[in-house]
Amino acid sequence: MVRIALDTNVMAYAEGVGDAKRCRAARNLVARLPGHLVVVPAQTLGELHRVLVGKAGNAPAEARAAILSWADAFDVADSTFDALRAALDLAADHQTPIWDALILSVAADQKCRLLLSEDFQHGFTWRGVTVLNPFQTPRHPLLVAVLR
Repeated sequence: MVRIALDTNVMAYAEGVGDAKRCRAARNLVARLPGHLVVVPAQTLGELHRVLVGKAGNAPAEARAAILSWADAFDVADSTFDALRAALDLAADHQTPIWDALILSVAADQKCRLLLSEDFQHGFTWRGVTVLNPFQTPRHPLLVAVLR
């Protein structure tokens, strides 16, 4: 069973923030993911709030409702100091922005094999987690297998 972590951009598109093509693709993708295998790093929920309120102009109460819906649908993984320490190494060694590094670190701690994100190089692997851009075609074979 392949555990999958979601990054903020996938959730933001699924919430309708972005171009119509990616929003449709994100909604379709999320609907097809096996929910019991999906992990949402808490960091991504905070970032999603910022996007929904700041970029999309939603009221904070609307953003809260959306975020709580994500938390109801999928397991939420908290950040730990160990995850932050590993993220600091990732940021230093690979020039990754710290908040993206923390999301990847939490995904690794949660034993995810995939992190679905546009924020990294497609196919980048760290601590056993492969980052895939779910909007890139052709889709990576591991993502294709998960979506069957």
